Formats: sequence, structure tokens, C-alpha cells
Amino acid sequence: MDHADPIPHLENLRWEHDSGTAIGTIVLNRPERLNALSIALMTELVDLCRWIDRQHEIKVVVVRGEGRAFTAGFDLADFSGVYGGNDPRAGADLGRVMAETVTDMRPLTIAAVHGHCVGGGVVLTASCDLRLAAAGTTFSIPEVDLGIPLAWGGVPRLAREVGPAVAKELILTCRPFDAAEAHALRFVNRVIDDADVVTEAMKLARSLATKPMFAIRATLTQVDAVMEEMAGTRRNANDADTLVVALHDPESRAASAQYLADRGR
Repeated sequence: MDHADPIPHLENLRWEHDSGTAIGTIVLNRPERLNALSIALMTELVDLCRWIDRQHEIKVVVVRGEGRAFTAGFDLADFSGVYGGNDPRAGADLGRVMAETVTDMRPLTIAAVHGHCVGGGVVLTASCDLRLAAAGTTFSIPEVDLGIPLAWGGVPRLAREVGPAVAKELILTCRPFDAAEAHALRFVNRVIDDADVVTEAMKLARSLATKPMFAIRATLTQVDAVMEEMAGTRRNANDADTLVVALHDPESRAASAQYLADRGR
């Protein structure tokens, strides 16, 4: 590591890297909140990914969650502050910035998902190049029940991974789906025994880290370019505006209030 380029200050994440190796791990580290994606966590993730981009010895990054879940999605404790604050659009746009920063990171990324993977966590998972899921993982996208559309570029990411009809169903019904279904839909590459998902992710990372970085980067760039032509996420900067407008729609506001009340918020 370049000692003149210190790692950003982290309170909600943990960076793991053994000196001299080409593999690092980003750990979502708010286990007491099921690694909910707070404004602070997402800001740290953007800063950390940009820092990792400058550490040229890193070829592969594993992304995982500490504790019982990968992530419970957007932190509802931040809901009122983001959408009712002085600059609601900036807060609403942070998730998109986070997802695109993960996708654009120079190293290859592997999501090691377990427990719950909810809402924005599904978008974060889709932002990674490869995805392994523990057999007991439960995925869900509850945004419509919360009274808001799926944002953060999540619609095109999901549509191009599982197809438009399935994306519509999963987003609109908000129904949970398990790791086996996620694999059948080709959203995840492999399903692993719960106890082994991190071990297998690191094993895959070590295998990929032996390969030339030029070929890895060229492949990722080409695949991402094709996917952007199919369903580009770069046109989704107005997702933030849609989120803010939803909070002024009476029916959406009522659904949001009910959802938060049911969860004691």
C-alpha cells in the first residue's frame, strides 16, 4: 500500500487485506443494525472504493456482511432525514453513486451474500461482478410496499440480470425469494452451504487473482459495456428525483407511513 495515500476513516465498514496479496475484503460492519445501508455507511463505501482503485496491487475484492445478514437494505432510521432534509435529492442520489462506484472499481468484485439481502442490498449485490449466495439467504425488494419506486439504478440492473417480466414481478410484489430461486434466475453464480460462503468466495478470489489483470479488466469492461447498451444504469440519475417526488404523492406517503409504523419507526 502507498503510505502517502492512507485508507479513509471507517466506522461502518472494515477493510481486510494481508500485505503483499492481491485480494482485499470489504466488510459491511454494522451487525447490530443488520448492516443497514445508512448515509454514513454508503459515504464510506464510496470513499473506500475510490481509495482501492488507487491501490494497484489489489486485483480482487470480496464484499460481505458481518453478523447475521449481508444487509437489511437502506437504513430506515435515515429515511426522514434524507427525504425531509435541506437537500433531499443529494441524499436520495447517494445509493446510485454507491452502486456505480462499486461497479466502476478497477478490481474484480465478488459478493458473498448471506442471511438477509434487502432492497438496496440487492442493488449492491447486482453491482458486483460475481455473486455467491449462502443457501439460507433471503432476498427481497420491499420498496413499493414502502411507497417508493426501486431506485439507485436498481431497475435496469435487475431487468438485465433476470429479464423484464421477472424484474417487474419481484419489484412490484415485494415477495421474498431464496438463494435457489436467485440462482435459477441467474442473479447469483453459485449457491454455497451457509457455513462456507465466505471460504468459497475467498477461494474463488485467490484463483482469479492469479490471472493477468489486463485480461480481467478488459473482460469486465467489455461485458459492462454490452450490459449498458442493453439496459444502461447511467441514465438513472433522475432516480433521485423520482424518490423525492414519491414522498409528495399522497398514496405513496400513506404507504410509507404505514410501512414505518408497522416496523415501529
